[in-house]
Amino acid sequence: MSPYDSGPVPQVSPYDSGPVPQVSAQGSGPSPQVSAHDSGPIPRVPDHQAHSGGSGHGEHHHEPGDAHGGGHGDSHGGGHGGGHGGGHSHSHGPAAPVSRHLRKVIGAILIPFAAAVVVGLAVLWPGGAPPHERTGVGFDRQTQQATVTRIEKLSCASVNASGVPPTGDTSTAEGSSAVQQAGGTCKRATIRVDTGSDKGRTFAEIVQPDQSRQLKQGQKVVVAYEPSAPKDLQYSVADINRRFPMALLAGIFAIAVVVVGRLRGVMALVALAISFMILNFFILPAILQGSNPLVVAVVGASAIMLIALYLCHGLSARTSVAVLGTLISLILIGILGSLFIGWAALTGNTDDNTGLIHGLYPSIDMSGLLLAGIIIGSLGVLDDVTVTQTSAVWELHEANPTMGWRGLYRAGIRIGRDHIASVVNTLVLAYAGAALPLLLLFSIANSSVGAVANSELVAEEIVRTLVGSIGLVASVPVTTALAALVVSADRPDGKSAPATPSAAAPAPAKGGRGRRRKH
Repeated sequence: MSPYDSGPVPQVSPYDSGPVPQVSAQGSGPSPQVSAHDSGPIPRVPDHQAHSGGSGHGEHHHEPGDAHGGGHGDSHGGGHGGGHGGGHSHSHGPAAPVSRHLRKVIGAILIPFAAAVVVGLAVLWPGGAPPHERTGVGFDRQTQQATVTRIEKLSCASVNASGVPPTGDTSTAEGSSAVQQAGGTCKRATIRVDTGSDKGRTFAEIVQPDQSRQLKQGQKVVVAYEPSAPKDLQYSVADINRRFPMALLAGIFAIAVVVVGRLRGVMALVALAISFMILNFFILPAILQGSNPLVVAVVGASAIMLIALYLCHGLSARTSVAVLGTLISLILIGILGSLFIGWAALTGNTDDNTGLIHGLYPSIDMSGLLLAGIIIGSLGVLDDVTVTQTSAVWELHEANPTMGWRGLYRAGIRIGRDHIASVVNTLVLAYAGAALPLLLLFSIANSSVGAVANSELVAEEIVRTLVGSIGLVASVPVTTALAALVVSADRPDGKSAPATPSAAAPAPAKGGRGRRRKH
């Protein structure tokens, strides 16, 4: 007990069980080192102030002064509390979770990969799609913008629009429809060409009563032009002009992304625009010029992945782990896709559009084009899974820094299982929805499940769905393991000590003069 304390102290801290060799001037007894501020004896000090200087125990939860952080008290009875306690408990905040060595390892992997992508872009860059003669078939037609200026109703029989078969057979679907139309009312639409060399020219088109596309006056349409046809038949309505509703929907989407995502939403839109540019100016023209579709898809998808992930999530170890997980999953998808496309003898030439492409550019490897589509189609969902898993592991580590990589992996994989269930279901339903008319056609034909699955049209979708889903499923444990290993690695340069009980002490109060602690 200090000689300055004339009476017993009713409450003694359990930490002060014996003499302390070095006590600050704020303490209650004599000390070999006394602050210059305390020139005389200190009047009787209550117990909670007598020990508030931290007599060597950083665990004291007392009013801190302005000295150095937790463990420094302020025994400001009559003097100034600015000394040092024997036990320091500095709080530096969370240390960087990735060591310098690991950053070098990640850079040693990703920098050569990024350099290879840049070289691939330079070597395969096409400079534009090769020219060809218009065939006038499907999308390969000259088109112009036009407006429906007038609609007239008239009898289908008067314009010979019933389309009765020459055989007169009405038992077929075509004949039955012709009989129904014979007594119906048709429309004659007058259409004005608004663009091109024939701007202002008008032509008429008959609209059948059972036609799916019914024209209206003032409606904007797209017309196809065939220069080799007779003058009255050179123009025909090919489609409806949907530019305004599509632009409006895109604007609503962009506004929603920016409002919710703010700056990150803006970066996501920029990344989306760059992705479309790579697809339109690199991937498609390079394939049309005869480059290997698989190589083009891998280079293009890698460029999209690097730009999108780093632009949206920043240059960090967390993003780099997501990039590595995505890359490994894409490699797996490419290997499985190539293997099963070959085993199933899928040609990739199954509909009118692919047939037209093969007819215009016979040198294109259609099965390689199918594989390229699988890789590019899987990339978007892979980004979502890998970024989510990496962020989950990082947040788990920040919530519990003492958790090892095995614990982080187990916790992260539990999150990943829920993600897998929803993502795989989403993929399957997305492909099924896109192929719904085809599935309906098989249902009408009363085809068995085996016969439907064996057809090349459906087999392509099955391979596309299952290969992409396998890659997604594999990305969860791969990315989770990578993230757990990286985030639980040693701290940079070993500067951060392990967590101690003193780290949980309250943060030091700012200001030169302390206050008495209230009980």
